[in-house]
Amino acid sequence: MNVKLKSNTGGKFKAKIREAFRKFIVSLKRKPDIIPFAMLLISFLIYSLNLTTISNTTATVQGKGMGLCEFAIMLCSLLSMICMLNAFPKRQKPNYKMVAILMVLFVVIIVCDILYCSMISSTIAKLGNKIKEKQLAEYMLAQRTVIANAIFSGITAVAVILEPYFAKLLRKLNTSVEIEESNLSNIDLADEE
Repeated sequence: MNVKLKSNTGGKFKAKIREAFRKFIVSLKRKPDIIPFAMLLISFLIYSLNLTTISNTTATVQGKGMGLCEFAIMLCSLLSMICMLNAFPKRQKPNYKMVAILMVLFVVIIVCDILYCSMISSTIAKLGNKIKEKQLAEYMLAQRTVIANAIFSGITAVAVILEPYFAKLLRKLNTSVEIEESNLSNIDLADEE
């Protein structure tokens, strides 16, 4: 018995993408705190991947408290990830003490970012044309990195505060799988021998 099967790879590919997206939404419905944690991770990566530039800027500018600001930002970023994991335990109410500590850490990060950025700006304004182009580019990269870290930290803080609303919105999404009804009366259950 020869049966020709039609090739429907395009439809299968779209179905696989839809199913993967559905599974992603289901995992977000179960654990909506993944959204602020992903933002926190992006903020940490922005800062830590440019840490060499920031350290070089701290060494050349040598502003009062710049090294302390750099250390505080890195430490609070690491601690905020630990607090985030403990603030939203699995299938339980949020731990509001950890959320409060997390907000304090975000405030410290943002304040230190602003102080660090202001020290770079005052150094650039003070030295003016005496700064070499390469050094100025490094200062500007460090400043952009610190500003981006402050912005992402602020967005993450807002996302943590709005997490209960994310959860409610995600629960409203329909992620159930529709199963096609089959006609059982047309199936021949006789032995084929």
